[in-house]
Amino acid sequence: MARWSPLALVVALLAAVGLYGSTAAVAAAPFTVAQAIATQNGSSATVRGYVVGQPTATTTVIRSGYPNDYALALADSASTTSTSNMVYVQIPSAFRASWGMRSNPSLLGKQIDVTGSLSAYFSHAGLTSSTAFAFAGTTPPTSTTTPPTTTTTSGPPGNCIAYYATACDKQGAALKSALNSIIRNQTKLSYDQVWDALKVTDQDPNNSANVILLYSGRTQSKSTNGGGANDWNREHVWAKSHGDFGTATGPGTDIHHLRPEDVSVNATRGNLDFDNGGNAVPEASGSKYDSDSFEPRAAVKGDVARMIFYMAVRYEGNDGYVNLEINNSVSNGSAPYMGKLSVLKQWNLQDPPDAFEQRRNQVIYDSFQHNRNPFIDNYRWVDSIWP
Repeated sequence: MARWSPLALVVALLAAVGLYGSTAAVAAAPFTVAQAIATQNGSSATVRGYVVGQPTATTTVIRSGYPNDYALALADSASTTSTSNMVYVQIPSAFRASWGMRSNPSLLGKQIDVTGSLSAYFSHAGLTSSTAFAFAGTTPPTSTTTPPTTTTTSGPPGNCIAYYATACDKQGAALKSALNSIIRNQTKLSYDQVWDALKVTDQDPNNSANVILLYSGRTQSKSTNGGGANDWNREHVWAKSHGDFGTATGPGTDIHHLRPEDVSVNATRGNLDFDNGGNAVPEASGSKYDSDSFEPRAAVKGDVARMIFYMAVRYEGNDGYVNLEINNSVSNGSAPYMGKLSVLKQWNLQDPPDAFEQRRNQVIYDSFQHNRNPFIDNYRWVDSIWP
């Protein structure tokens, strides 16, 4: 008589009662945090873990004084302190009131289930585009709030919130055109207004008196803006000479690509295109430059890329402003082009949107220009428009 393994016996018993291979099959157990860290392949999964704080940087998780509701960290033990044993969870806007750390500090130490995409967040093992939250043991995990409006399409992957409704089913040039029609409806600032806007959009989440400088990563007093040594000024990420739009209202004052930066670092970047390699930039650790290109520090490479992609979609020459385009060159001079496309696409994937970038996008939408950078909301749209 044949010997049955325990697994084969279970399968046979389930088959006998009509459950094996049917829609009534038992749901898979949630991933542990360790499993989630080891499976960062973009697949969807439910992860169970203890809330151990809020990530604010790649190697920083805080356990009090939470700056916002945009993210939380999970671990397999409530006492875990090593960030290498944590998974960072992105909290979409519809879930923040119920699951964000600032609004719900009592979540610390609680075991919860989160469903999302096993993808890097804060350049760290993460769970992004989350679709469900629940305390551990609830089946299936659900949220007490309604998720954003989502459209299922054959176009680019990722959630497509209602703001982008007219673009959700499109790809390629049609997607670019649809996004342009959406985001060009904006409030325009003067160049003087940019000073005050940047003090809000780029505020240091750990010190409300400071801003974070883009390329250097330095936290610096908001009041030290100006043109003197060690002051910070307004960096045009899409160099204003690339299209010769200057600082006039429009592309020259669009804060989706204007960021605070040290005066001398800003001068070093000048109007260089973006590429990998070069010499170290004084006062901007991790950033590099050479005669024809600039490479920002790793933590903001994706931020820089998505600002460039935004500008190329927002300014299409159809509303009185210059038509900006991205190419694969680093010798664009005063032409309305910016490169290097292949490298910017790599940076977009290498450094997905983090909590700081997402908060910035939301603040610009809520308080200043009332338009969004679509590539922060769905960074995979880049590869649909620029395959």
